[in-house]
Amino acid sequence: MTSTPIDLRSDTVTQPTTSMRQAIANAAVGDDVIETDPSVERLQDLCAEMLGMESAIFMPSGTMTNQIAIRIHCQPGDEFICESGCHIYNYEQAAFAQLSGVSARTVDGEFGVLHVDQLRDLIRPDNEHLVRTRLVCLENTHNRGAGRIQPYESVLEICEWAKENGLRRHLDGARLFNAAVATGIDLPDWAQHFDTVSVCFSKGLGAPVGSALAGPKELIKQARRARKLFGGGMRQAGIIAAGALYALEHHVDRLAEDHANAQVLADAVRQSEGLSLQPEIVDTNIVIFRVDPSMGSASQFVESMREERVLAMATAPQLIRLVTHLDVNAEQVARAGDVIKQVAALLQE
Repeated sequence: MTSTPIDLRSDTVTQPTTSMRQAIANAAVGDDVIETDPSVERLQDLCAEMLGMESAIFMPSGTMTNQIAIRIHCQPGDEFICESGCHIYNYEQAAFAQLSGVSARTVDGEFGVLHVDQLRDLIRPDNEHLVRTRLVCLENTHNRGAGRIQPYESVLEICEWAKENGLRRHLDGARLFNAAVATGIDLPDWAQHFDTVSVCFSKGLGAPVGSALAGPKELIKQARRARKLFGGGMRQAGIIAAGALYALEHHVDRLAEDHANAQVLADAVRQSEGLSLQPEIVDTNIVIFRVDPSMGSASQFVESMREERVLAMATAPQLIRLVTHLDVNAEQVARAGDVIKQVAALLQE
């Protein structure tokens, strides 16, 4: 019998646990469009409480929460500042331009990490010929930065500078729970520096669907209106909210296991000639490494791993991403590490 593949392509591939499925099956539901779904209300209240914010709203995806945040912070003809590798800029079809008439100004970070000195001269003058700088967006942890955690002091400095200059602040915190667990810095301490925070339930937390946008009540009221415009109003949404609720109540602390497993994969890369971590330090649950061109392409390396029943993702001609999550245990990760070393050795021959 063929063994089940060890799937390290993303932390979005997780399956609901048996207990989560039971919670979903037993969910109390209503109609969230008219604000009568008790499971959605519980989820929104718990999310706001955990982040230390006034209010939160449940949405189908992190793309929607991010794009609605941009929309409520900016007007057509406005501009926001973001890191050049961030999700909002690279993986959301420039929806800020398509849907809200907003432009982006990108800044190259160091594996996704920005410093305030890079931003000080980027605010446009008040001139009718120019777009208006209105918003700064950060991503924590940073997906394309291999799960890098934004240093807390850098976040504080950037947000204080933005506030002093009249700019709004939005955090794409799709993996903010990973940052909190890895650093020991509580979620409200991260969130307090931003006007809005987006968090995702379907990545490391292991829920099937959904994200939330948190912030002041007045902004979340605006976000609810925008959610309707974007087609995000859902009726008996308690069915999926129940999975997210279960994840918040049971799957946050265990993220530390994913971080430990990622270190095993990182060590396997370090021990393999021709492979190099990008970056060298692995902060959370994402490992990105470079394959030397003399060994072939990333796609070829991924195919060789697949033949050994380990699934990975080529993200560039020479780059491969591995992501640990609740559906891969320590034994499977050790096996994946052995496969990395084995494939690297074969391609060196």
